[in-house]
Parts: sequence; C-alpha cells; structure tokens
Amino acid sequence: MTDLWTQLFSFQDFGELVVLVKNSIIAGAVLGLVGGLIGPFVLTRNMPFAVHGISELSFAGASAALLFGANVVAGSLAGSVVAALLIGLLGSRARERNSIIAVLMPFGLGIGILCLALYQGRSANRFGLLTGQIVAVDNPQLGALMVISAIVIVTLLVVWRPLTFASVDPDVAAAAGIPVRSLGIVFMLVLGLAVAVSVQIVGALLVLSLLVTPAAAALRLTVNPRLVPVLSVVFAVVSVVGGILLALGGGLPISPYVTTISFAIWLICRLVGRRRDARSLRPSRGARVPLAAKQEV
Repeated sequence: MTDLWTQLFSFQDFGELVVLVKNSIIAGAVLGLVGGLIGPFVLTRNMPFAVHGISELSFAGASAALLFGANVVAGSLAGSVVAALLIGLLGSRARERNSIIAVLMPFGLGIGILCLALYQGRSANRFGLLTGQIVAVDNPQLGALMVISAIVIVTLLVVWRPLTFASVDPDVAAAAGIPVRSLGIVFMLVLGLAVAVSVQIVGALLVLSLLVTPAAAALRLTVNPRLVPVLSVVFAVVSVVGGILLALGGGLPISPYVTTISFAIWLICRLVGRRRDARSLRPSRGARVPLAAKQEV
C-alpha cells in the first residue's frame, strides 16, 4: 500500500520536474480557460454527448496522422472539424443530433484503434492519445495550441450575447431575428477546435472532465450568467494544472489526476448547492404562519 501511494504521489526532485513540463503547465492553464468559457454553453445547449462524439473523431484524426507520419495536431483538428460540421449541419434537432453522434462515435473510435494497431512506433504515443501526456507539449505544439485557443476565445467573446440568447431560448431568439442556425454551426466549429486542443493534454476519452464537469460544478453554486463562466474557468484551471503537478511524481498519465480533481470539485459544489437549496426551503425561525394556513389546520 505504501509503495502504491509513493508511486501515485512522489515529489522527489519536484522542482526540476516542474521546469521540464513548463510548456504543459502553460498549455493546461490555457485549456482551462478555454474549457471554462465554452463549458456553460455546452450544458445550456444540452450537448455533453456532442463533446464525446467530437473527441472520438478527433482521436481518429490524430491516430491516422500518427500512423502516416503527419502532424498529430493537424490530424486531431481535421477530425474535430469534420465531426463538428456533420453534427452542426445535420443535427438541427436534439433527436437527430444524438443519432448522428451515436453513429460517429463508434466509427471514429474504430478507425482510431485500427490506426493505433497498425502504428509501429512508441507505445507511449498511442497511449497518450487516449489518456493524455504531460511531456508531449513542445514549443511548436504550444504555439499551435495558443493560436487555436485564441481563436476559440475571441470567437466566443464576439458571439457571447447572441449565443447566450440562442442557447437559452432558441425559438424566441429566432423570432427576434438572431441567426440561430448559423450561430449553432459557429459554436460547433468552436467546440470542435476546443476539443481538438484538449485531446492533446487530457486524451480523447476524458475530454468531458475539462469541457463539461467544471461548468456543471459552477452551475451547482450559482445561475448568475456572469459568475458561472468565472467559476467554471477557475475549476477547469485548477483541475488541469493541479492534475499535471500531481502526475509529475509518479510519471503516470495526467488523466486520472485531472478527472479526480474535477470530480471532487463537482461533488463539493453539489453538496454545497444541495445544502443551500435545503436551507432556502426551510422556513425561517419566527416566521408567521399565514392565517389561511391556520384556518386549514
């Protein structure tokens, strides 16, 4: 048991290791910002399933690029964009969207597994596409991640108000002249880019812990439209950067640490939210009983 604990949480030469993964820490903080901003829209538009579907196609694109010696980030982006366009163009209704995602997910996962099975290179590269890596972010990849993340953040800020309106009540937004369908396609493309860059850090199987769980935790604490994205960003950054720092000691994939921290934050927020809701429903001490209630008794 002691050996297992030491393997999971070993901080020997921690300072030197932090310097080695500086790029990964920066990338994790940027991804936390991206995931925290886009997460509330994913939940409001009821699209967590779409995140998983896009991640499977992103995994397939990255795996194919790895097999053929191409740029893995470019392959991941290609897979994500194709999936986002298919879901955005064909899935105008929730039922249609879920059916399309359910078709795309096994196809993408199957193609990805096939490419990894044919790949003869390092096994760590194959494993990292599924569960993430902490030492895989070199300077060119960090630069590409920063550029893509900047595109996502700027696009979200530009369409923030109409996208919020269209996400909360699409029928009223359409009646008010907001291009709901076009905004939906733009959002899917932005979501595809966010998923593609997230796969490079946390892996294809656990993207939901970055793009959905922090926002779900924030929504358990407040429904304030200004406070939710702030809390979501804080929770996402803490999850990713904290996961990277904890994973340094054991040299293990970061995904178990990121998902555990993310889940713990969500669980705490859920308990706090339930306690607050129960307290708000409890009658205050000294409150007067209405006359009608007394008569009924």
